[in-house]
Amino acid sequence: MRIAIIGIGQSLRGDDAAGLTAVRQWQEKFPETASRPEVRVEASELPGLALINLIADFDVAILVDAVQSNAAPGTIHRIGEKDLSAFSSDAKSAHGWGVAETLTLSRQLNQKLPAIRIIGIEAAQMVMGAGMSEAIEEAIPLACEAIEQEIKSLL
Repeated sequence: MRIAIIGIGQSLRGDDAAGLTAVRQWQEKFPETASRPEVRVEASELPGLALINLIADFDVAILVDAVQSNAAPGTIHRIGEKDLSAFSSDAKSAHGWGVAETLTLSRQLNQKLPAIRIIGIEAAQMVMGAGMSEAIEEAIPLACEAIEQEIKSLL
């Protein structure tokens, strides 16, 4: 089984850096898992439609990204692809063409995609030039644990 772990976000846009930060810290905290031959780790600041190429040829893609819903900042969401639409109707992506839109389009075009699992970190703010908020900083270790649990459930 080939697994892609992809941190998504913009490092200079406040809490939007959560996905990038969580994946980087997960690699540091769980080097044995991160270095397994069946696991590939990527970071993408503006994936847009290029996300499809990043996840091609994998059995499962675990996407780690900041999300905005009505939950408290720092909440960790474990979302399947079918649940992603709940985050796309009113949410505005900082990535241009967002993850939900990209996956929906790809499915509508009958492209073969891997199973998708999403670890969403509830953002408080995505202000250009701001650092991550305290709630997000505190949630990053929980997101690392969620990444590890997802991978362990697959291997």
